[in-house]
Amino acid sequence: MNDRPSFVYVTYIEGTPEKIWYALTDAELTAAYWGHSNVSDWQVGSPWQHQRTDGSGIADVVGLVVESDPPRRLVTTWALPGEEPAGGPSKVTFGIEPYGAIVRLTVTHENLADEAERETAAGGWAAVLSNLKSLVETGSPLPEEPWRMPLG
Repeated sequence: MNDRPSFVYVTYIEGTPEKIWYALTDAELTAAYWGHSNVSDWQVGSPWQHQRTDGSGIADVVGLVVESDPPRRLVTTWALPGEEPAGGPSKVTFGIEPYGAIVRLTVTHENLADEAERETAAGGWAAVLSNLKSLVETGSPLPEEPWRMPLG
């Protein structure tokens, strides 16, 4: 049994599952609300990279696509480039469920190294998903990058 920490975040977004899937997998859109481009062909077994938007091509997070069921479910591994985490990479699952004119997006980040990494993930996901919600619903991300806001 794995007793490593995990984090779950649920948000509700006005839109369609297709629109949410596109926002999660399109490199240009992810750059607009995440500050990084998520780059992959999103096929099971393919690599994906969380690339900086400064043109350097540097990936700050890398992984593999474990499951890809557009527009309902996407599962990827997450690790630092070149890192072989002791307990294996963490895993992120995006669950996309329609309900009328809205979508419930559930993000589950599992197999985190420790409580400090879980807290970092919690703050990061809240900021990124708030920005994604704003972009999908209004056409623009938040006017400030929410992850830069000081805690406290």
